[in-house]
Amino acid sequence: MNKLARRSLQGLVLIVVLVVLGWIFADQLMPRAVGAPGHALPVVPGQTAIDRAVEPQLAAHPDESGAVMVSDGLDAFALRAATARASGRSLDAMYYIWHDDITGRLLGRELWMAAERGVRVRLLLDDMDTAGKDAALVALDAHPRIEIRLYNPARNRSGPDRVLEMLVRGLNLNHRMHNKAWIVDNRLAIVGGRNIGEEYFDASTEANFHDMDVALAGPVVDQASAIFDRFWNSEAVIPVDAMTSVSKKEIDAFLAMIEAESNTEAAQKYLLRVAREVPIADYFEGAVPIHWSARMQVLSDPPLKWKEDSRPEWLVEHLARQLGSTRQQAMLISPYFVPGESFTGKLVASVAAGKEIGIITNSLAANDVLAVHGGYSRYRKDLLKGGVKLHELRAQPGEVTGHSLLGSSGASLHTKAYVIDDEQGFIGSFNLDPRSMKLNTEMGLLFEQPGLAKALADEYRYLSSPTLSYQVTLDETGQLVWLDARSTPPARLHKEPESSTWQRAVATVMRWLPIESQL
Repeated sequence: MNKLARRSLQGLVLIVVLVVLGWIFADQLMPRAVGAPGHALPVVPGQTAIDRAVEPQLAAHPDESGAVMVSDGLDAFALRAATARASGRSLDAMYYIWHDDITGRLLGRELWMAAERGVRVRLLLDDMDTAGKDAALVALDAHPRIEIRLYNPARNRSGPDRVLEMLVRGLNLNHRMHNKAWIVDNRLAIVGGRNIGEEYFDASTEANFHDMDVALAGPVVDQASAIFDRFWNSEAVIPVDAMTSVSKKEIDAFLAMIEAESNTEAAQKYLLRVAREVPIADYFEGAVPIHWSARMQVLSDPPLKWKEDSRPEWLVEHLARQLGSTRQQAMLISPYFVPGESFTGKLVASVAAGKEIGIITNSLAANDVLAVHGGYSRYRKDLLKGGVKLHELRAQPGEVTGHSLLGSSGASLHTKAYVIDDEQGFIGSFNLDPRSMKLNTEMGLLFEQPGLAKALADEYRYLSSPTLSYQVTLDETGQLVWLDARSTPPARLHKEPESSTWQRAVATVMRWLPIESQL
């Protein structure tokens, strides 16, 4: 064995040993929670603008929750900013991703201004997206009324030590908090699929997502706050100031930068939308449709999902029971769709039992994660042979900017929802894939309300319309065909539409690899 081969073997053995040790001692290596317990502040009737906006509606609908569907990206940004400005007591937010871009910094500024008015602010972020953002996070956290905590964080914040920790704790760090919630005064909550970033608010010049939130009032807000508190006080979460520190000079520079940015032309586009077009009254004084029901629940996986033995508490179990109650029709929207053999079999069996099953997901050209498309494509023919109706969102013309190994596209589906029998459904963060089922924590609204179900069904029909999507079928030889119904008769495409040879090759390789459990 030559010297190079010997060193390569030694390196491989070292990596294996580190991974095994990390698996055995993952809990011991994980940073310990050191934050004081914290809880949602109690509601005081009439105390804040949010209280006064929702109380008349709540009085008219006792023991019911109200829901407003929010599909427009600019409205979604403006609603968050407007409710932050109207807050008077507390603002709790938890997100998988909070980008350091213009929308992320503007909403960070709204948190700061709320704290300046006396509002208590708690921000809980998954640590996966925080690399390089410690200065910004600590700058916000430095405010006496703002506290920021990180979920399942890396002890080492940068450099080779962080890389080594990621390797040793790799299996543990693979579990992420995918929840999304914005809770104001413990009176109003926004949950759904959106993270914080330009692409989620129709603000990106390169790539945007079709996404969905639901704004909530009533008893479900208490449920959302209880979920937030459970995560906030979990042993998986620690304060950012226990992990890192920055100088006062860095803090002052960051605050000066976001204040200056708020006066730019780009920022004013969003701030003017907040000021002029999305007052709180529009949402909870009858200007938009509010769907009221006593049969709504905000549910989440437990914070330490990977250590919990009680599967009935997992969100996937609640969704499975609701989907299993389908009598006639189920419409599913999932950007990252990897059904696996079991769920594929259940969908096909439902069709055999006389039920109509429709699915919309991303096409290869629109998918921002090529590995996921590889996993999904493995089940496509079985679904179609079983009678499942399948639509794939097309990439929007003129916006595709190229793909990396993991993907990057001009327009992608990001909504995670389904509607059953025109009367019940789900809107949240849960993808129909193994990662949402077993690895990440997920959150969302389960509802039984015909008006909200109709609104969601209308969104499904919009997304699956010929303008936005291809219908996928099989030809007489059993091969895949994409129907482009923008023309009459529909054009018949026999390979992944709008995709490159590189994209198709990568997706094929990913399909072959034994990585489905990680998708």
